[in-house]
This record gives sequence, C-alpha cells and structure tokens, in this order.
Amino acid sequence: MSYSRLINGKYETPIKMSKAINVGKWTAHPFIAPDESYLMWDAEKEGGYGDGDLYISFRQKDGSWGTAINMGDKINTAHQENGVHVTPDGKYLMFSRGYEMVREDGITYWVASPYWVDARVIETLRPKH
Repeated sequence: MSYSRLINGKYETPIKMSKAINVGKWTAHPFIAPDESYLMWDAEKEGGYGDGDLYISFRQKDGSWGTAINMGDKINTAHQENGVHVTPDGKYLMFSRGYEMVREDGITYWVASPYWVDARVIETLRPKH
C-alpha cells in the first residue's frame, strides 16, 4: 500500500508504506480511522487463517505504523475476509466474508456475505505499552 498527502489542493507523489504494512502475497482495501490512530486492510500472508485475512496496524508515538496484527480467529476464517471499515458512528466493524466459485465454463466469480462485530474489538488488539 501507498499513501499520498493532500497539500494545497494537490496530492503529493504516492509513497510506499513500510514492510510493517506491505508484507504478504497482496494487500488491499485500506481503511484509516478518522483520527488516523489505526489502519485496517485485508491481505494474504503466510500464517494467516485463510485466503485473505483482516489486519490492523496502530500509529506509533513517532508517527510510524506498527507491525501488522492479524485480527484473529474471532474475525478471520478459512474463507477470505475483506473490505473492512468502521461505521461512521464508530460502533461497528463491518467486512465481507466469501470465497471464489468456478462455473462449468471455467469463469470464476465471488460469493460473499456481509458481517459486523462490535468495533470495541479494535481496542482489544491495541498493544499495551
């Protein structure tokens, strides 16, 4: 993943994020907290629960991002979880869970269902310093 700051109405050249975030086969669908204290996304990484898991990183005191934390087996399954975000009121963490299917003609398609959990799960993952 990369980021770009909006300065005087123009976006800067994107800057690739550190290896704390960009690890694994792929990373996608980032969501950053309104206060920029955490970042969530989905990725396929070695040691995950399934095809793609949800991860979170917390902003460090120096402004950098902490190491990616797998959101655990209460969220992630053998299927693929993706599209994570928090509702505008901050109460619920929403995401999709699904899997790829193959038609008889070989065309693949995605089957997914929406899920939600209490957003307080985020604080259970925040490292205690």
